[in-house]
Amino acid sequence: MKRNTVCRLCSSCCPVEVEVSDNRLLAARRRSPLPPEQQWPCPKLAAAARITHAPERLRRPLLRAGGRRDGTWREVDWNEALDWVAERFRHFRSRHGAESVCWLRGMAADWGAPWDYVNRLMNAFGSPNTIGNGSVCHVAREMAHTYTYGAMTLPQARDARCILVWGKNDMNTNPPACDAILEACRQGTKLIVVDPVRTGLAERADLWLPIKPGHDGLLAMAMIHEILANDLHDAAFVRDWTLGLEDLRRTAASFTPEAVAEALWLRAEDIRAAARMYATTAPACIIDGNGLDMQLQVFQDTRAVCLLRALTGNLDRPGGDLLPQPVPTRNLQLRERLPAERAPITSAYPLFNRFHSNWGLHAQSCIPDAILDGRPYPVRMLVVQSGNPAVTMADSGRVREALAKVQCLVVIDPFLTRTAAFADVVLPACGCFEKTQLNRAALRHNRVVLQDQILPPIGDSRPDWWIIFELARRLGLEREFPWTTVEEAIDEQLQPAGITVADLRRHPEGLSVAETAFQKFLQRGFATPSGKVELFSARLAEAGHAGVPYDDGWPADPIGFADQAAELPWIGISGPRSGRFTHSQFHRIPDLLNDEPEGRVDIHPQDAVQQCIVDGDLLRISTPRGELRLKARIWDGVPVGALLIGWGWGETDPAGNLNDLTDDHRRNAVTATPSSRTFYCRMEKVLPSPPA
Repeated sequence: MKRNTVCRLCSSCCPVEVEVSDNRLLAARRRSPLPPEQQWPCPKLAAAARITHAPERLRRPLLRAGGRRDGTWREVDWNEALDWVAERFRHFRSRHGAESVCWLRGMAADWGAPWDYVNRLMNAFGSPNTIGNGSVCHVAREMAHTYTYGAMTLPQARDARCILVWGKNDMNTNPPACDAILEACRQGTKLIVVDPVRTGLAERADLWLPIKPGHDGLLAMAMIHEILANDLHDAAFVRDWTLGLEDLRRTAASFTPEAVAEALWLRAEDIRAAARMYATTAPACIIDGNGLDMQLQVFQDTRAVCLLRALTGNLDRPGGDLLPQPVPTRNLQLRERLPAERAPITSAYPLFNRFHSNWGLHAQSCIPDAILDGRPYPVRMLVVQSGNPAVTMADSGRVREALAKVQCLVVIDPFLTRTAAFADVVLPACGCFEKTQLNRAALRHNRVVLQDQILPPIGDSRPDWWIIFELARRLGLEREFPWTTVEEAIDEQLQPAGITVADLRRHPEGLSVAETAFQKFLQRGFATPSGKVELFSARLAEAGHAGVPYDDGWPADPIGFADQAAELPWIGISGPRSGRFTHSQFHRIPDLLNDEPEGRVDIHPQDAVQQCIVDGDLLRISTPRGELRLKARIWDGVPVGALLIGWGWGETDPAGNLNDLTDDHRRNAVTATPSSRTFYCRMEKVLPSPPA
C-alpha cells in the first residue's frame, strides 16, 4: 500500500510517498515535479525503513533501577513512567517554584505544533523556561530578518536569474531546494557561493568566494559599499521603502573591498564582481544558511546580508526573496498565563526572547549557567525532548557536567542517546512516520501540508503530542488539554484558516489559504515599527546595539578563542551536516555508514605535507575546552591553515565529539550565540605506540 505524508528525518519537511506492508515501512521516495533522474538524492530517505525499524529503537519507557551511576534501567509501563515524571514536576514546584523546572527542545520533533504544545504545558504549569536551540540554529538569523523587514524571507530560486548562496549547502541539507538551484542553473541562472569550503554548489558556481570563516558580515558590508558607491542599488525602492540610507552609507564607506580583502582571504576584484553580479542581475535571491549560525556575530552578519536584498529591490518579488504569508492559526501557547514577574533564565537576552509572537525562548546556553552556577536562579529539573545536548551544545564538557548535576533529568527520544545516559527516566518517542502533526513549514508558509501517520508506533513508543497531553492531564491541566486526539488539537489550531485534518487528508499535496502574492508591502507596508525596511534600526540603537550593522566598527576577531590565537595556530571549522545524518542522529544505522563509517578531519594537502600527515593518520585537535581524536583526510577543498572537523560523531565516538572543543563563554549580546562554528585550535599527529 502506498501513502502520502511528510518526512521529518531532517528539517526539510519533504512531501513523500511511502510504501507500507504489514505495518512495516518498505520504501519512501520524495514527491517532486522533476523526473527522478533530475532529483537530488537523499541517503536518509533511502534508509528510512532501516531508521524506522532500527533494532536500537527504544520500545518501552525506562526508569533508573538505582542511582544514575549504576547504569541500570528497568522497563516500566507508561502509567508508572508518567506518574513518576508528574510527581517530580509537582515536587520541584512546591519546593523551589515552577520556574525551577525547565524544558529543552531540540530540532528533531520540528518546530510546528509540537513546540506549541510543550509551551502550552509549561506556561499553564507556571514555568517560563521552555527553551529551544534557536540561538545556534536559524532563529537567531530569523530575528535579524525580522528586525530588518518584518519576517524571514523565502528565496524563489527556481525563478531567479542570480542566486547568492551564503553559508549553505542544500546538496547535504535540503534536496528540494537543491533541485530548485540546479534547475535554475540549467536555465542559465548565475550562481554565487560564499563558503570557506569548496562544496558541491561551490564547484558549480559562476563565482565562489572562499571567505575566511566567521567573517561573513565583513564581506556583506564590502558588497554594500560597492553597490552604494557605484549607484547599483534600486534607487526608487530604497527611496520609497527604506529608512536609514545615509546612516548605512556612512558606515559602509570604510568597508571598501581593498580595505577588507586581506582580512577576508579574498581578492578585492572578486568582492566587486560578486556585488556587481548580484546587484545587476535581476531578479536575484539570497539563500542564507547555517554557515551564518553558530557564529559570534550571527545577528549583525545576517542583518548585513538582509540589507543586500533591500538595496537591490529584490524583496517580495518573483525570483527574489518572498515575504511569507503565514497561515492564520490560533495561538495555543497560553503565554498570558505566566505571572509577569516570573522571568525566564534567558532574561539577559530580552530582545531575542520577545521578537516573535510564538517563537519563545532560544538562548539555550543559559541552561548550564542556571544548573551549574545558579544564574539567574537554579534549575533543578530538566526535560530534554528531541535533542542531544551532551553532544550538540557548545562546550559539551560543561554541558555534561550540568546534566550530571541537575537533580532530575527526563529525556524524550526514540534512541538511548549520550544525553539519555544521564537521565532518570527515558520516554520512547515515535519516529516521524508514526505520528500526525503540523510542521513549522506548514504553519509559516501559505501552503499547509499534513505530516500524516502511516505506521502504528514501534513497540510501546508514543508520539510527542501524546506524551505532552498525558503529562499535562497528570498535572491537573485537563481543561487546558481537552483534546483526546491530535486531530482535535490540529483542527482547533487551524480553525482561523478554515482547514481541518480531514481536508488535508483529502488533499495530501496540501492546501493554500490564499494565492501567493508579491509586493504585499505596497498595500500594507513592512511588519516593522516604521512600516519600512529598516537599514537603521532605532529599536536596536535604543537597546544599546548597533543600529546599522558594524556602525561601531568591525570586531578585532570574531573567531572563538581569539584572545589565545597566538598559542592556537589552526582555525577549526565545524564540518558540514552530512546528507547521511542529521546532526547527531542516525550514526548507528548501517546503511548510512557504508560510505561514511567515521568522522574525519579534512586538511589541505599543503598543510599535510608541512606536518608530515598522510591520509588516515590519527590527529589530536585541542582547545582550552578539551580535545578530540579523528583521522585525517587530505583534501584541497578546505582553506590552507584550516581544519574541517567532522560534526555529530560524538554520539557514537566520545573521542570524536567536536563540541568538546567549542567555547560557550563569549556569546552574541543579542542572541546568546557562541562561536561554535569556528575556533582557533591546536593540531598534532598521534604517533603509534611503540611495540611492547
